[in-house]
Amino acid sequence: MTPFTQEVIKIIQQIPSGKVMTYGQIAREAGNPRAARQVVRVLHSMSRKHNLPWHRVINAKGQLAIPNEEANWEQRTRLEEEDIEVSSAGRVNLKEYQWIPD
Repeated sequence: MTPFTQEVIKIIQQIPSGKVMTYGQIAREAGNPRAARQVVRVLHSMSRKHNLPWHRVINAKGQLAIPNEEANWEQRTRLEEEDIEVSSAGRVNLKEYQWIPD
């Protein structure tokens, strides 16, 4: 596992309940601001193995970006269970819910 992948996993594990981060934000925090797609890859391939709160990661527009309808519904449901408001268009207000690590 690369150091970048390890850092991405560490960051995602730290996202608190009721907060979200974006793919690009995680990539920047992990040291490679141009690697948002790599964050997607890590989430896709390692969420189960590392018990990652994958549902707390959304795109830079605040949208749920999972094209699979069932997974998108699961993400919405999990976020709403954490008291995160998701609009009917599948958007989260980043000003209110985005987590900025110290």
